[in-house]
Amino acid sequence: MTRRYDYEGFTLEISVESDFTIGAKRPVQRRTGYIAIVRIFQASNIVSTFSPLRFGETGGRPFTTESDALMGGYSAACKLVDDLFCHERH
Repeated sequence: MTRRYDYEGFTLEISVESDFTIGAKRPVQRRTGYIAIVRIFQASNIVSTFSPLRFGETGGRPFTTESDALMGGYSAACKLVDDLFCHERH
């Protein structure tokens, strides 16, 4: 699932992927979770402002649902834009 949003002159691209673990240390009864992949573009530029960023819930846990991951990624992207590019806002 991928969504794009316009925000303060930037395009926020939020993708949701299933969280999975590869290797021998994978827990046997681990439930599936989701992570948000965030890319931030200047509205007129096709090159991302940052490398893709991966977000989960606090403590490094994955989100429980796809919609939680989507909204968590969107909130994180908006906060990044506000903090890094909208200094005059309070």
